[in-house]
Amino acid sequence: MIETMTSRERVLNALNGRPVDRTPLCNPTSVFTVDMMDLMNSPFPDACRDADLNARLAATGYLELGFDSTYHHATIIQESSALGCEIQWEQKDNWPTVRMGNPIWKSLKDIRIPNNFLEHPDVKCIIDSTLILKRDLGKECAVIGKTMGPWTLGYHTFGVENWLLMSIDDPDLTLRCLHKLKEVSVLHGNAQIDAGADALTFPDHATGDLVGGEYYRKFLLEIHQEMADRLKVPLILHICGRTIDRLGYIAQNDMAAFHFDSKNDPAEAMQIVDGRIALVGNINNPNTIFAGTPADVRREVFACMDAGVNMIAPECAVPLSAKLDNVLEIPRAVHDWYTEDRSTV
Repeated sequence: MIETMTSRERVLNALNGRPVDRTPLCNPTSVFTVDMMDLMNSPFPDACRDADLNARLAATGYLELGFDSTYHHATIIQESSALGCEIQWEQKDNWPTVRMGNPIWKSLKDIRIPNNFLEHPDVKCIIDSTLILKRDLGKECAVIGKTMGPWTLGYHTFGVENWLLMSIDDPDLTLRCLHKLKEVSVLHGNAQIDAGADALTFPDHATGDLVGGEYYRKFLLEIHQEMADRLKVPLILHICGRTIDRLGYIAQNDMAAFHFDSKNDPAEAMQIVDGRIALVGNINNPNTIFAGTPADVRREVFACMDAGVNMIAPECAVPLSAKLDNVLEIPRAVHDWYTEDRSTV
């Protein structure tokens, strides 16, 4: 197989529905591991809060692991931290998380975006890291940023249980809250676009483990269509869990791609979306990348390639203690798919 495109061209072509020379290796979520932190001397939590360390670690996705993109959001806490949520800072073997037991908001009138939101250290780290990656690698590979969607921000700021109960008891109020929260997504997303991000992951966790498929249509479809219009780069929606029951709606959201979980069969998912949205995924993390073997990884990559999945990636953030050889097997398998006899796999 002769490659005729840069990694950046390959990813952006796939996101925009144009031909590619081979299936891109696109990581819309973290591929950081403890081994990579040690190699680059960029450990958590420092690499979550220092732009130089953050960019150095993010560059490993392209320079060391062989993906066609970089992704520099080590956590899901940036927006919530800047809004006032309490953060549980961990060591290098665990991600920082939002402390969910002490919600900061209880009502619509509580929702407020601070005037200095973009200057908050956890947000500024990401914007500055975007600038560094664009300067150093932007001509070679795609720089993928991230802005959290309003549904996930609702979990973080109202608390999961409170948010879900409100969605049942007062759907109209929930929608009004979502329309205020979406402005956080736009503000943070546009700041990264201005800094040079080529695309944005848009995590919005209306997952099948928590809500039914109709929730997506009722609460998020029109807002996601609006986000696709207001954020002027390709958006990659990310929702964990089984999403087959809402894929038909997701395919109508005008975003470029959907990053999907291994709980969804690749062939079935491709059949449902029917070319209306690109799919990115969906190599299993806990059983395959963390606990499996390179042969297990290869089987899943080949299954995705056989199904025609548009871009290959782990299903979500790679476990921090994942075996490096298993992560490296993802790009190896994509390249080998074009030449190996898959009947023996």
